[in-house]
Amino acid sequence: MSTNLQGRTIAFLVAPDGIEQVELTEPWNAIQQAGGTPRLVSTKPGHAQGRNHLEKADTFPVDATLDEVSVDDFDGLSLPGGVANPDFLRMQEKAVAFVRGFFEAGKPVTAICHAPWTIVEADMVRGRTLTSWPSLKTDIRNAGGTWVDEEVQVCTAGPNVLVTSRKPDDLKAYCRQSIEIFAG
Repeated sequence: MSTNLQGRTIAFLVAPDGIEQVELTEPWNAIQQAGGTPRLVSTKPGHAQGRNHLEKADTFPVDATLDEVSVDDFDGLSLPGGVANPDFLRMQEKAVAFVRGFFEAGKPVTAICHAPWTIVEADMVRGRTLTSWPSLKTDIRNAGGTWVDEEVQVCTAGPNVLVTSRKPDDLKAYCRQSIEIFAG
């Protein structure tokens, strides 16, 4: 499978605060190194606050808000974790609709750590197998998905490919699989 992302644009959907920084920066850098263009999409303009667990880390400039973009603008979607990031996003109907739109369009989606919470809210885990931070296991099962404790899980059930991973320790495998599915 190709790992060249030349000409591909990947949306990174984040809340204004609470992003686990390494779960944003490592996949972002992997996409750039593969020749792709990552774009930071948020609910508000300005900057998004990264976190190292609960401690404030760096801020990142938002490229566009949800009001300014559509699923058609992107070739795939990456959802960084952090507890607060997906917890905020799953309460924002525009964010949930944006995530759902990638599934409905058959475009690849990646999610790490707590990020599958937003996918659960979008009702897109039914019939799929995924992994996450262990505390999401019951939420995923209650939403009709199958939860597994794996470093990375690639699910091809449904119209698109979904790559999920558990935690920052899994980032190397997560980034490798993400690049492969975004390359198509």
